[in-house]
Amino acid sequence: MNVQNIARVRAFATKDGSEIRELLAHRNSCIRNQSLAEARLPPGARTAPHYHPATEEIYYILEGSGRMTIGEDAQDVGPGDAIAIPPGAVHTILCTGDSPLKFLCCCAPAYEHSDTVLLAGTKHGPGESPTDAHPRTP
Repeated sequence: MNVQNIARVRAFATKDGSEIRELLAHRNSCIRNQSLAEARLPPGARTAPHYHPATEEIYYILEGSGRMTIGEDAQDVGPGDAIAIPPGAVHTILCTGDSPLKFLCCCAPAYEHSDTVLLAGTKHGPGESPTDAHPRTP
């Protein structure tokens, strides 16, 4: 049985700049075709506009408030909101509140740096090289 507790999962920065704790994926469990992670953005922070050629995502907002943009559409989001992001859709999320924005990211197939394409002129996450290996849980 694979059980991961968020308190024991090491955080890392994704290419889009969010802080992620990967809960379940092929890197740390028997799961092979998807991944589940918790993402965190501090107040005022935004993920770099990006898309995933092969991966579809679901964001589920746990805490905080944000502004989700997919393509030309933007909408305010908060706790309890689930957001569908199809493969190839350019997207970004901004933390609009005074407290961190926490949300779950479900990716199918599993998240990989190599399937994240930043738009021209955007930067990868702090301290993260686009070619860095994915961390494993301790």
